[in-house]
Amino acid sequence: MSQEKKGPPRLIADNRKARHEYHIEQAWEVGIVLEGWEVKSIRMGKAQITDAYITFKNGEAWLLGAHIAPLNTVSTHVNADPQRTRKLLLHERELTKLIGAVQRKGYTIVPLNLHWYNNRIKADIALAKGKKLHDKREALKQRDWDREKQRMYKLR
Repeated sequence: MSQEKKGPPRLIADNRKARHEYHIEQAWEVGIVLEGWEVKSIRMGKAQITDAYITFKNGEAWLLGAHIAPLNTVSTHVNADPQRTRKLLLHERELTKLIGAVQRKGYTIVPLNLHWYNNRIKADIALAKGKKLHDKREALKQRDWDREKQRMYKLR
């Protein structure tokens, strides 16, 4: 049975703060281990990853701080923890590269978004370096200037 690509990934939750706070170096699409009630809750749009971060324990990547609110109708028989630690699925060579970058070069790993891909929930994670305050100000100035240029072109 062949799997066909069913179209572009559909966004579930986006971490817009990550792009403001960090310089994104490289991104990966990874799998995420979820329980049944979490998938049902995500289908209803009850997920957010704004304060989430990724840590490494025993050579595995873990997503911490992602909030998936339990549904009252689904989670009656399960003691649901909305902020439980969730395992990320990566290849061994990807894990070693990420762990090395974090330990040696001062990078951090941040989740960028959660999305549907071929009926599976995936996460985009990125190797990132923190921005300084003047970098954030410069990015805001550049974005405002780009917006102003678009307005000027539109008026012509």
